[in-house]
Amino acid sequence: MELNKKHIMAIAVILTIVLFASGCTGKDSEQSQVTTITVSASAVLTEVFTDIENEFETDNPEIDVIMNFGNVGSLRMQIEGGAPIDVYAPADSNHMDILASKGLIYNDSRQDFAGNSLVLIVPKGNVLNLTRIEDLTKPEVKRIALSDTEASAVGRYAKQTLVEEGIWNGVQNKLLTGDTVKNSLVYVERGEADAGFVFMTDVSSAKPGSIEVITSVPVSTPITYPIAVISSTSHREESQLFVDFVTGERGKSILEQYGFSIPNNG
Repeated sequence: MELNKKHIMAIAVILTIVLFASGCTGKDSEQSQVTTITVSASAVLTEVFTDIENEFETDNPEIDVIMNFGNVGSLRMQIEGGAPIDVYAPADSNHMDILASKGLIYNDSRQDFAGNSLVLIVPKGNVLNLTRIEDLTKPEVKRIALSDTEASAVGRYAKQTLVEEGIWNGVQNKLLTGDTVKNSLVYVERGEADAGFVFMTDVSSAKPGSIEVITSVPVSTPITYPIAVISSTSHREESQLFVDFVTGERGKSILEQYGFSIPNNG
């Protein structure tokens, strides 16, 4: 049967629709191959891990990384509660040890990837002329910014030092507490606190001309940051790739740019 112009046009339209649908299916199929992993990390890692995420995703376009920043204790409890987290990077070893004791991480994936130091900061100008942590007991010091001493790594390290120095009882009633070290930084930036404890790497993210470091704070336990793959992950291979990137040469370079030290893991 000879096809007329209407038949030919109808066939052309059908072919066009079929080809378009086929193209869309191809794109959807390509998108469906992207694997999403969630990384829970200490708030102190916000800036550096955001850069690492961008670099990693450029190298691994088939993996989408979702960053979940917060205080390490809360992040740990989310994992203990069954939250779909793939990688954990706290700001100290204590919380990672707790997960390890419960079989919630792959022990062979765990590595220390960064180190830091604790410092005491004051608003720019240091009008109270504070020079050491013992000065925090002075009556003119009214408010001291210190993140949660149970859930936050900075808070735990600072409390440990204040107890060891015998001045914890003298400053407890002055504490201005926030969930994370970022809260402490903001309190001092705004002049809402007379002094505050932060990690050295937080100083660079402060508003220019808003704070100054008066002293480093001695700690009896080295400040090291571990990272590990969570044992409940459904994407172990992709999660391990992220851990390998953080602990590899590219990750180390980015960490050093932000002022972190790189531990010698032998």
